[in-house]
Amino acid sequence: MNIKTIDQKIFLVLVISILICLSAGIIGKLAISQESLIWYEYLFKPALNPPDWLFQGVWVIMYLLIGISLYLVLNSENINQEAFLNKLKKIGINLEPHVDIEKKNDKKHALILFGIQLFLSVILIPVFFGLRSTLGGFLISILMWASICLMLYKFYKVTIPAALLTIPAVLWSAYLVGLNLTFWMLNSTQWAFWSFKHNLL
Repeated sequence: MNIKTIDQKIFLVLVISILICLSAGIIGKLAISQESLIWYEYLFKPALNPPDWLFQGVWVIMYLLIGISLYLVLNSENINQEAFLNKLKKIGINLEPHVDIEKKNDKKHALILFGIQLFLSVILIPVFFGLRSTLGGFLISILMWASICLMLYKFYKVTIPAALLTIPAVLWSAYLVGLNLTFWMLNSTQWAFWSFKHNLL
């Protein structure tokens, strides 16, 4: 196998990794019907609810970054992590690699967690819009945030660059938890009744 063939194989893995992540967004978008959009328009919305174009744009960026991080994990054997750490040290960032003799297991666990968080991100939109469940969206967003945090930890144990690319997804999913919580609180009659009863409204 020559160098050109190896480069093509590596590029193919990168493209497939990104497409796998982007497909999650496409599947979620297909679950939104016109009736669901009408239902959404009548919801009470949080003050920090972003416009649709920004919301969709951030999702695309997150999927791209996670796709690249997946590629780095899959191709971790060919990554010169020491050279990467030395470059970070030059700009004042000192990260020590997590040495673990169970690296193969870490890679396996990292890929399992990647699959879990991707599945949760796929069903988040169908549950929120398709089932019209603000509570369901909130609960899934919590699970998604937790799985991404665990994925970042496992990515870090395999290859640090992949973990760094996952940080924006952790922050974005944490924002989604707060956003979905607010959607549920603003539109839940049970919560509104409880708040009124305890003089919170």
